[in-house]
Amino acid sequence: MDKPTFIYVTYIVTTLEQLWEELTSESFTQQYWEDGQLQSDWQVGSSIQQVNQNGESVDIGEVLQSEPPYRLTYTVQVTDTTEAQPSRVRFELEQSGATVKLTLIHHRLDAQSCMAMGHRWTASLSYLKQLLETKEDLLRLVA
Repeated sequence: MDKPTFIYVTYIVTTLEQLWEELTSESFTQQYWEDGQLQSDWQVGSSIQQVNQNGESVDIGEVLQSEPPYRLTYTVQVTDTTEAQPSRVRFELEQSGATVKLTLIHHRLDAQSCMAMGHRWTASLSYLKQLLETKEDLLRLVA
């Protein structure tokens, strides 16, 4: 039986280059990666490390495809599951007039992880959209 896949599509008023920069910057990954931030040089074959607030890091994935500013694919070993095989995350970016169509596809999730990651991705990409379009940090406005 195939594993569940989470797909999310949004349109963001920005440029391909700006969206790529945000998706690969450590400061943004810290916003959506609840357990710290992701660090990588985002080159094919490079490791992706999760760095927590104490500065401790662990390898959690590998970059499989990097075609700036159009496509980024990497593996993620979900730590709170018994799954041995890592899941795959793919970002596809496409200019559409004044907006960029961002498609996120997260493959190879178990049912529980699909629900949790779906919620996590929806919130984080909505935050990214708001940040790029208004240049306001919602987290600072709430604090």
